[in-house]
Amino acid sequence: MPYPPPSRTPSGPRRRTLLASAAGAALLSGCTAGSEDSGGRGAGPSAADRVRARAASDSGRLAERYDAVLAAHPGLAERLAPLRTEVVRHRQAFGGGVKPSAPGSPPASPSASAAPPVSAAPAVPGDEKAALTELAAAERALADRRAKALMDVPGELARLLASVAAAGAAHAYLLTEAAK
Repeated sequence: MPYPPPSRTPSGPRRRTLLASAAGAALLSGCTAGSEDSGGRGAGPSAADRVRARAASDSGRLAERYDAVLAAHPGLAERLAPLRTEVVRHRQAFGGGVKPSAPGSPPASPSASAAPPVSAAPAVPGDEKAALTELAAAERALADRRAKALMDVPGELARLLASVAAAGAAHAYLLTEAAK
């Protein structure tokens, strides 16, 4: 019995598949090009750059708050120095210019750092527990603000914000426990 001739099936992708792929690629490249632009304005910092700058500034203000508490309550230095050092590192991670103080040395003053000048030092309660509670509230509020900003930034910055927000929440917990 003779075999039937092989059916003619084209090798490779079909024309419709190629056209659909080309159209999809064009749409995707158009979307990514538009997202790099800051809302079509073309000038000024992107949303991610603004979030990064704000995060660096927020960390700088939090470091100043730690400095004010340490100045008012030197007995808390051993407990607060590691947390303050981490806050300064967070600012550096976001592109801020404050140098962390070396372990065992007094914290760098805000005027000696690259932080913008502040009109007045944050008010610090006279009671150590109240000062720790206020510091914990500041850490918690900043961590919450950073967690909310996650949805508005691209991947790498979102991961950094999430990590720093988690660290801030841990700081808030440690400070709250210390105040008890």
